[in-house]
Amino acid sequence: MKKIEAVIRPERLNHVKTALQDVGVSGMTVMEVHGRGEQKGFEFINRAGKYRVDLLPKTLIEVVVRDEDADQVVDALVRCARTGEIGDGKVFVTSVERCVRIRTGEEDDVAL
Repeated sequence: MKKIEAVIRPERLNHVKTALQDVGVSGMTVMEVHGRGEQKGFEFINRAGKYRVDLLPKTLIEVVVRDEDADQVVDALVRCARTGEIGDGKVFVTSVERCVRIRTGEEDDVAL
């Protein structure tokens, strides 16, 4: 099994959710987060002076899928999250050793 974490622009969430549903992923965890990468935030000037925002709002999506589905899920995420601008985000893929559905006790692929 693979855990796929995607840090994306918040405004792309609905597009990404639809794409994940289209490839068969229904379960996901979504969190509002703040972070920065290459973009390093931005600075703007108002009447009070300069103001720097260096942690930008992002959305973190986590899904766990079977090994054979991971590439298709990553491709869907990247395709729908991409705007072509700096700050589009990142996708991380890691291995999952074990998964247990608490309600039934089912494990691994069956529990997904």
